[in-house]
Amino acid sequence: MSTSPRRITLKDLARELGVSTATISNAFNRPDQLSPALRERILGEAKRLGYTGPDAKARSLRTGRSRIIAVVLAESLTYSLNDAVASEFLSGVAEILDAHGHTLLLLPGREHASQAPGSANIADGFIVYGLMPTLALLGDLPAQRPLVAVDFDIEGRPAVHVDNQAACRAIARHALAAPPQRPAVINLRLTAEPCNGRISAAHTLLPGNRTITRSRLDGFYQALEEQGFARQAVPLWNIEENTFEVCSPVIEEILDLPDAERPDLLLCMSDRIALTALTLAEQRGLRVPEDLRLVGFDGIAEGQYRAPRLTTVRQDSVEKGRIAAQMILGLAPPEQRLLTTQLLIGESCP
Repeated sequence: MSTSPRRITLKDLARELGVSTATISNAFNRPDQLSPALRERILGEAKRLGYTGPDAKARSLRTGRSRIIAVVLAESLTYSLNDAVASEFLSGVAEILDAHGHTLLLLPGREHASQAPGSANIADGFIVYGLMPTLALLGDLPAQRPLVAVDFDIEGRPAVHVDNQAACRAIARHALAAPPQRPAVINLRLTAEPCNGRISAAHTLLPGNRTITRSRLDGFYQALEEQGFARQAVPLWNIEENTFEVCSPVIEEILDLPDAERPDLLLCMSDRIALTALTLAEQRGLRVPEDLRLVGFDGIAEGQYRAPRLTTVRQDSVEKGRIAAQMILGLAPPEQRLLTTQLLIGESCP
């Protein structure tokens, strides 16, 4: 009766190559510890001999660590992977994890949240990104493991932000240099209650530590008040999801107002909102910037490639992801980090 060939082990491969078992382990788990040439030689020989890498389960039992970092997303996986800002952030996280032999686990916070706690138990640490639909989910994460918040705050935990308030004050000051008659603000998930339309006195605005859009609104308000616009006189609209499909009904409501009521300046809290407004304005024969000026926030590539080019704030979402990953791996101090942004002047609001 034939017997199956013996599976090659880490020790076998180390002996074959004349290197230590630690060197073999580093080739698979800590590539930054080896020269590219040595790592390529080890991986090539491992492939030839049929060695697929150290046993992850055995390593986890031995060390108590899985080398898995979970990113808890505020949105569904489909949305996060399609959204330009979120995908850039994840790219930055993955870059650091790849370089240090860690695996990325994505957990959606908005859909199927009940699945997250069980999956989360295998992760060594957590990066929580965006406005969570419920903070109860965070209470289900293992409290003793490291956690970094991104774009919102969790008491006692490090966080990574961009200068949302200062950036929005700066872009609004630019937009208001040519005084509008009817400015308006379009927010992104600013209200505690679901609202895809105009915000009224019946709505509760989320606090600044829960959503970056509150900080952005405060920046807009500062610039508006400098120009003599009272807060209550500036209409606010809210959008529940940063997609064309969800933005469109709200933007159509605004653009279809009578000429005397339609805003002539839209301060938009994302490039996706601003680009939706730009597309729908063009469909209605409104000239940008002559009839309508608008600004965005994020600096996504689409807004800079089309004409008229979008006036916006660029944030480095890739770098934001890198810093969060470095913190969670202990490569950077676990502290409050505030990243700067860049004002990009385009033709939508020259």
